[in-house]
Amino acid sequence: MSRNDVLKWAIAGAGLTVADLAERCSVDAKTVERWISRGRLPHPRSRMRAAEVLGEDVGVLWPEMIRRAVKVGTDRELVALYPRRADLPRSVFRDAIERASSRLWFGGYTSYFLWLEVPGAAATLAAKASAGADLRFLLGDPASPVTVERERLEDTPLTLSTRIAMTRAEVDKLPAEIPVRSSDRHIAMSVWVFDEEAIVATHIGAGLGQDSVTLHLRRGQDGGAFDRYVEHFEALWADGTPASPEAATIAALEQYE
Repeated sequence: MSRNDVLKWAIAGAGLTVADLAERCSVDAKTVERWISRGRLPHPRSRMRAAEVLGEDVGVLWPEMIRRAVKVGTDRELVALYPRRADLPRSVFRDAIERASSRLWFGGYTSYFLWLEVPGAAATLAAKASAGADLRFLLGDPASPVTVERERLEDTPLTLSTRIAMTRAEVDKLPAEIPVRSSDRHIAMSVWVFDEEAIVATHIGAGLGQDSVTLHLRRGQDGGAFDRYVEHFEALWADGTPASPEAATIAALEQYE
């Protein structure tokens, strides 16, 4: 393995010697020498301690650790990262939906943008359902105090509960009966799964959904990031409450007709 000059420079920059770092990490000085001269990867506990002593990030001192943990080859799972969901090309959602044939799981708190930004979304979803695909919508709970508090933070006329109601109305128009469940546990993170692809949006501060940091993932390994997000959706779905149209939902829609 190649030398770890970054570690060498970090030790010098901290005003320490190899022996100093070894003592503070409770290891032999020759061990630290091997970390540098042979690029050896220390034990996790030693890595964390050394990074703490040197005031550096573990991933900066040992980038090899990051390369081992994150797929960087042809099977890498992170397709793209966007600072805001608004930066996500509209074709990403459209193409992912069109490619999917076995499962289309919508885990957005409202998924309201779907009907505005994906051309022919309703017709496409109807066709997928008719072909036997597993369609599910996990929406926010409009009656939850969590939703009420988020609406206060967003302070926008088109409230969360209204956006939830509008998505529910669109789903109810589909010819097939699509299961819909409510939860307030995904208020800060939305997960959409299309076969082996996933789009994950993490909300930032008081911003709207379009301001969320967004990942586009494609499954590349067992137990990877994609599988973890699928597990997350499945757990929320299992705990969700089966949703049905209510008078309050219809009333929320009527104010925009």
